[in-house]
Amino acid sequence: MFKKVKPWLSAFRLRTLPLSVSGIIIGSCFAYYNGKFDGMIMTFAVLLTISLQVLSNLANDYGDGVRGTDNEDRIGPERAIQSGAISPDEMFHGIKMNILVVIVLTVGLIFVSFGSKNFLYALLFFLLSGLSVYAAINYTIGSSPYGYRGLGDVFVFIFFGLLSVIGSYFLFTKHVDHHVILPAISLGLLSVGVLNLNNMRDINSDITAGKKTLAVKLGAVKAKQYHMFLIISAMLVSFIFSILYYSSVYNFLFYIAYMPLIIHLNKIRKANSPDEFDPQLKVLALTAFMFSVLLGIGYIL
Repeated sequence: MFKKVKPWLSAFRLRTLPLSVSGIIIGSCFAYYNGKFDGMIMTFAVLLTISLQVLSNLANDYGDGVRGTDNEDRIGPERAIQSGAISPDEMFHGIKMNILVVIVLTVGLIFVSFGSKNFLYALLFFLLSGLSVYAAINYTIGSSPYGYRGLGDVFVFIFFGLLSVIGSYFLFTKHVDHHVILPAISLGLLSVGVLNLNNMRDINSDITAGKKTLAVKLGAVKAKQYHMFLIISAMLVSFIFSILYYSSVYNFLFYIAYMPLIIHLNKIRKANSPDEFDPQLKVLALTAFMFSVLLGIGYIL
């Protein structure tokens, strides 16, 4: 039993978890700023988001593993099914168990946020959770997974940016405020940047496997230009936000994250081969997390 712990932890891809909760941090901080924060809501929101991210990671491992997309040509960490550490049947069972955890956490989050009131809101968030499960699974699983059709970027922008920030804020406040929209867009762009960087790294193996990510469709040169656009746009949108919604000098704290982003852009600009992108994945994901923390803290100090 314990021999399986390390492969499962590897399959969970723990390094992806900070980015997944970044939107919850922003939404929670703005709720605190407006006097609507609730620790139980944030706890359940973080746990649910982590569970959904793990589900996505397991489903991605399963989908790419059984299709043969994860093979010896792939750059980056070896996946669980690819290495043989976890069988496809075991992974599929893990996915089913993870879905049960998501359902339990969804019910818990809805209860602590809405109680017995606001039935329509509760129903809406239950449906959104169901859509999140669908998005997590169908990225690489199914007869026509959207990750193989270049649609992953759209789903990441919606779920990691808009839904994560605006949705979590709504759980606290029961309404949507315009001041959370630009931060949601910025985080969404950074999150898409992480996905695009991953796809640029895997571009050659994905072409061989027939996985038509947006990076594959654009080609190596345009995919790099697209990446530059995503990161620069995220910085520009967040800068505009800090000017439009200025309340104190602390609001500019997240500018600190611009420095590693600029360094990241320079490294990507100079990169000449897919294997040079892999080290930057962790850098960009953690910088996006830092960006979110500093942005949120800047409005509660």
